[in-house]
Amino acid sequence: MTLYRDTGVVLRTYKLGEADRIIVLLTAGHGKVRAVAKGVRKTKSRFGGRLEPLCHLSLLMYEGRNLDVVSQVDTIDSPAPLLSDLDRLTQGLAMVEVVDHVAMDREPAPALYRMLVGALRTLGTRPSPLVVPAFYWKVLASEGVQPRLDSCVGCGTAEPEAVLVAFDMHEGGVLCRSCRRGRPVSSEALRITRMILGGQLNAALDEPASSATAEVGHLATAAIEHHIDRRLKSVAMFERGDRPA
Repeated sequence: MTLYRDTGVVLRTYKLGEADRIIVLLTAGHGKVRAVAKGVRKTKSRFGGRLEPLCHLSLLMYEGRNLDVVSQVDTIDSPAPLLSDLDRLTQGLAMVEVVDHVAMDREPAPALYRMLVGALRTLGTRPSPLVVPAFYWKVLASEGVQPRLDSCVGCGTAEPEAVLVAFDMHEGGVLCRSCRRGRPVSSEALRITRMILGGQLNAALDEPASSATAEVGHLATAAIEHHIDRRLKSVAMFERGDRPA
């Protein structure tokens, strides 16, 4: 078997046999990789708790036919800042869930890897309501489905001639009053989304929490769920737990 080094973020894990665990990672150089960590569920495992979702790692692995084999692990970024806060933990899990759906096995995706590492670091150090929505919009842009935000996708009329008042996932952008369908969108939410996708991400992350940032979050979640054609489990779980008894 070929031995190689890479860095990666753990997307998810699941049990294999009595003591092993399969680790799904997004790596810098090999794309999405599935690897087995042998004996990791034993109390004396040399890997400890490092092979868990959200961990950013340096790895030494043997390349296998179906599953690679983890040989050595060193921590680059610990998920401790996320694990100490339920909201951040849920948001981090939602991001790695999205990446697990869009990344292809064994196909290098260095831009996606850099985006994920950057977003997780920002989530752990910078309390902004727009870290996760911005990540979703950036993923959509990298997938070639960036929404049209400056003119109506129905009739093509741009501002200021048309007032853009709705967003439709199927159409791929905003719509004017005459063509409106889909979800309503406020001018503030549209402004913030344009900032995120228009090269002003840091300025967008400085926006204080408001109804507009919440709206951007709802739109981004709906758009990414439409793209991957499924409900995000982590978001649904959090919403269920947030409902009053």
